Amino acid sequence: MKKILFFVFVAFISLAGCHNSKKATSNMTDTSILNGTWELNYITGPRITFDGLYPDKKPTITFDVSGSKVSGNSSCNNFNGKLNVTGNKINFNDPMAMTRMMCPGQGENTFMETLKKVDSWSVTDGKTLNLMMGDLAMMRFTKK
Repeated sequence: MKKILFFVFVAFISLAGCHNSKKATSNMTDTSILNGTWELNYITGPRITFDGLYPDKKPTITFDVSGSKVSGNSSCNNFNGKLNVTGNKINFNDPMAMTRMMCPGQGENTFMETLKKVDSWSVTDGKTLNLMMGDLAMMRFTKK
């Protein structure tokens, strides 16, 4: 009898642990979680360190889901355009308006070119936005 109770207890604890881990990722049909400003803290691809790409100012992105607008700063220039998001699918391939200040380094170009490769998103713990290409996280942002 003690063995049966022990196994029931272990099974209960295991199931409870699995349930809590599922709360880490947002419901991908609720795009309103995107609303607000997010600051870049990771970008894939470049051989230059993150701090080398963005020594003075990190890029940001701001979503207005109800207005279907996206805007932000590439670390140098401001941009804005139409937000294309449906469920967890997102793309930034429509033309965007952008200021044209002369920017040193490769940070701005890396940011804007990587943004064009993104095809989906997820939010972890309500604080980390992952912009992905397939299953690969291309960019990560922290909620400001």
